[in-house]
Order: sequence, then structure tokens, then C-alpha cells
Amino acid sequence: MDKKYKLAVVGATGLVGRKVLEVLEEFNLPIYEYVLFASSKSAGQKINFMNKEYTIQELNENSFDNCFDFAIFSAGGDTSKHFSPIAASKGCTVIDNSSAFRMDETVPLIVPEVNSEEIQNNHGIIANPNCSTIQAVVPL
Repeated sequence: MDKKYKLAVVGATGLVGRKVLEVLEEFNLPIYEYVLFASSKSAGQKINFMNKEYTIQELNENSFDNCFDFAIFSAGGDTSKHFSPIAASKGCTVIDNSSAFRMDETVPLIVPEVNSEEIQNNHGIIANPNCSTIQAVVPL
């Protein structure tokens, strides 16, 4: 049987987080459990995702104690700077959409169509460029 993963989506109620959820619905990824996180203002909200109703959980220092394989962060730089290292310290691989780690030489900056092999050189956190940079880098 193929391995299945547990995925956290941080910032799930924001504009980018909702787009992440839309994209995740398009693919049949080997995910056995999704957990959606946001700020205390959004905690308790309900979101329909993958034909199921999810309750948004408040992101806090203990959120990653439940053994996540991956987390997609789309909650802004300050949130990423604070919570990504916590998640990584618990064995979770973070894919960060903010600018928090883009200039950090210890964090691979990945455009899958260009340098996906660099994903293996991560220490728990992977960054991606902003959307306009990704669009320019691929054809270049």
C-alpha cells in the first residue's frame, strides 16, 4: 500500500489559504487527514472541503504535536517565522508561501519546474518565490 500523509493547512481561511484548498481539491493526493488552522478570529468556523465539513482550529505552539507529515503555510511572514520552526522541530516538512524564508540561505527556494531536486536539501522548511517570480522563472 502506498504511504498516506497527514497535512496541515495554516491560514486556511485567508484568500491564499482558500486558494490552496481549491487546488488541493483538484488533485488526488495521498492524504489521509487534513487539519485546517487559522488565527483565533477564525477558529471554530466551518469550511466545506473535500466533501466534508472541517472546523478551523486555532494555530498555537502545540498545534504540531499531532505528528503532521507536511504543512502548507499561507498565513503571512510573522506567523511563518514563529510557527514554521516549531512544526519542523516536530518532524513536519513546511512549505511556506510567505516571504519569511525566501532570502534564508539555509532554506531551499523551490520552483518545482526549475529546481525540484533541491527539495531534498531542506531542514524542515521549503520556501517558494512570490507568484509573479514563479511565472517569470519558469520560461527563463
